[in-house]
Amino acid sequence: MAAEIAYLGPPGTFGEQAALLYRRLSGLEAELRPLATNAAVVRAVEAREASHGVVPVENSLEGAVTESLDAMLTAPGVWVCAELALPVEHHLIAAPGTHLEAVSIVMSHPQALAQCRGFLKERLPRARLDAALSTAAAVEEAVRTPGAAAIGTRRAAELHGGVVLAETIQDEKENHTRFLALSGADSPPTGDDKTSIAFAVDHARPGTLIAALRELSERQINMTHIQLRPSRKGLGLYVFLIDFQGHRTEANVAEALQAMAAQCSFLRILGSYPRFDEGL
Repeated sequence: MAAEIAYLGPPGTFGEQAALLYRRLSGLEAELRPLATNAAVVRAVEAREASHGVVPVENSLEGAVTESLDAMLTAPGVWVCAELALPVEHHLIAAPGTHLEAVSIVMSHPQALAQCRGFLKERLPRARLDAALSTAAAVEEAVRTPGAAAIGTRRAAELHGGVVLAETIQDEKENHTRFLALSGADSPPTGDDKTSIAFAVDHARPGTLIAALRELSERQINMTHIQLRPSRKGLGLYVFLIDFQGHRTEANVAEALQAMAAQCSFLRILGSYPRFDEGL
């Protein structure tokens, strides 16, 4: 199978930016493959229709990207092999000749709309907000719709012949999205790694979550992130997703994972991968 990196398309999305960055940092000679949803990216990697994929999993303003996480939890053949963090800059884009005062519809991905609430409330309080599958798809639609504008990237504006009506309109300037790169295997240890796992515990017994996490703390393994997702097996039943420092093949990490497995009703290693250095 030829190397392909799947991402949430069309071209011009932040997913494409992440795919381009991953290709550059990894040195992969790969084509980029745009897909309609983040879940489709995960499925393509699981089915080996794409050798790699990149999906967003967390935004510094809006939190978890649940579509990506839920898709990963149901794809046991998919491993996390890298992480990336991208700064997010949102621009208001429309067809040439459009004036800000004439905009009555603003289109974008729901995350982008949420990240620009302040600007929209102050400058376009009467505009209708329409959700789109991606920022790039919204730009493509907006430039051919009278009275419409879209929130997207400068590259999307260039690709679709739009103009930027307002720059960097996100509410918070320190806005980053974390992406995970996926493949059929994780990465070898580098000495500066992270591991992601998913697990569930017996909710009927007190202290089961603490007991599982204690296996990390007692071995001085630093947990860097924790969140939960519904297990889909009943109300109040959850799967915990955590990231911690270290590679799964390191002796203390392997020992901790073995001990956690004995404490959990379910445990899956999602992958070990190099910690992303934003200075690269």
